[in-house]
Amino acid sequence: MSVYNHRSMGPPSSSRLIELLDAVKSEYDQLSEDVMVCKNQRDEYEHKMNSQIQEMNLFQQNLMDLERTQQMIKKQYEEEIARLRQQLEQVQLAQHGNAPPQPPVSSGYGGPGGYPQPQPQPQPQPPLMDPKTSVHHPAYPVGAPTSAHPPPVSASSHPSVGAPYMNGSSPLPSNAPPPTQLPSGRGSGTNPVKSGAGPLSNNPSTGSSDAFGDINPENVPANMKVEGQDWFALFNPKTTRYLKVDLLHTFDHGSVVCCVKFSADGRFLAAGCNQATYIYDTISASRVAVLQDENAGRDGDLYIRSVSFSPDGTFLATGAEDKQIRIWDIAKKRIRGILSGHEQDIYSLEFSRDGRILVSGSGDRTARIWDWQSLRSLHELRINDGDQQDLGVTSVAISPDSRLVAAGSLDKVVRVWDAVTGQLLERLEGHKDSVYSVAFMPDGKTLVSGSLDKTLRMWQLGTTERGYGGERGKSACIQVFTGHKDFVLSVATTPDGNWIVSGSKDRGVQFWDPRTGQTQFMLQGHKNSVISVATSPGHRPLFATGSGDNRARIWSYEPLGP
Repeated sequence: MSVYNHRSMGPPSSSRLIELLDAVKSEYDQLSEDVMVCKNQRDEYEHKMNSQIQEMNLFQQNLMDLERTQQMIKKQYEEEIARLRQQLEQVQLAQHGNAPPQPPVSSGYGGPGGYPQPQPQPQPQPPLMDPKTSVHHPAYPVGAPTSAHPPPVSASSHPSVGAPYMNGSSPLPSNAPPPTQLPSGRGSGTNPVKSGAGPLSNNPSTGSSDAFGDINPENVPANMKVEGQDWFALFNPKTTRYLKVDLLHTFDHGSVVCCVKFSADGRFLAAGCNQATYIYDTISASRVAVLQDENAGRDGDLYIRSVSFSPDGTFLATGAEDKQIRIWDIAKKRIRGILSGHEQDIYSLEFSRDGRILVSGSGDRTARIWDWQSLRSLHELRINDGDQQDLGVTSVAISPDSRLVAAGSLDKVVRVWDAVTGQLLERLEGHKDSVYSVAFMPDGKTLVSGSLDKTLRMWQLGTTERGYGGERGKSACIQVFTGHKDFVLSVATTPDGNWIVSGSKDRGVQFWDPRTGQTQFMLQGHKNSVISVATSPGHRPLFATGSGDNRARIWSYEPLGP
């Protein structure tokens, strides 16, 4: 008998096999059914997603179409509004064409940006140089007339901000009323000076009073106007057209452009702004340098109100609200020296052409002549008229031969000194409001001034063959230029002496013929007051403008071709 219980091992029965196969098949069918359900669900989801994507694309396309349509409608409305404004202004001018002159109610001549602006109400005028004045607009001399709440700098409020200088800018904001009338009496002083109050014939020539007042820009013939993307120039139909004008470069800044000035060779342009001065290449329009005194601090405003290149283009003098004149080494972008002595803001600077001296004008009633290389003051040219309060010097200029210094001031008077001795030679009276800018003609014997009385005046200085002496009584106003709608803030002369350039609170620039007093053209190229104008001494005929719209621009003016 065997120890193990052996059982025979035969193949499984066919019924068992069928049973197993049926179970596998059943499980397979169930999985197949689940797969089909999942596939159907996936297809359904994909269909829904595609539908939603198509719907979103359609919505996006509709939105883009609506945006394009809205932009087109907006542009059409803006063009229509501008056209209607121009027509309205022309109608108003036509209605009041024979009325006596009234204070301007518009900041421009119509056209782009020429929106009506209410006339500011006069405010009490504090003493000009009140040392207690602690807060003032960056465009003011301390204590100058202000409105109760000066608006912020913006294209809508039209401020005219900045400092005056020979070809420079203005210390008065546009929202300020004109200074109140000063007493008519004058201190006699101790200097043997004869007044240049009137012309030789007591009847100076007067240019056209309003060459563009009755002109609709849209109706001007094509040969008498030039239009750019955001600017236009109208040529005087009452005189022969000699020039063509074009915009070359635009430089945007983060603050008001208080002053602009070319280098002696015309290669560079300096623009004074808040805290910094920017120097540009006039050919490539590239920024060459940014001059900023890091020690001055950046907490508050420090407007650079005046700039001037040394004749060799190596140095740049800048004047600011902190009463200091900085002499910059342009290549090294650092300060070479500081001229101290003024007691108020520096409004104007000018190097002599021989590079020997630098002249400055300040709200402290003085102009100073400096030996800038040794940082010494040579002469203090003080205005000592005892019966006047508003004596701040707004602008200075040096004659081409470096012998004379001229200064405009808030007391409506232009004064001329001997640059060597510091003696007062001329006292030119005739403006009815503060003088904001002065510039010599290339002959050195004629002087141009711009004033808040909305006019420019050209003065013949009394000379003899031996220079300034016994015939000072010949000094006279020989031409009055009228046509600006608001304060004349800056004047300049072209190197050939053929044209005088002026910038105004009316946002316009005008080119004047000094022989006839007629306007050659009126340029509207800024959305705010034109604070500063400058002409290039270089070979190419260029001029620059600086404005309260934070822009500096370089323009060309050339003879009209055949």
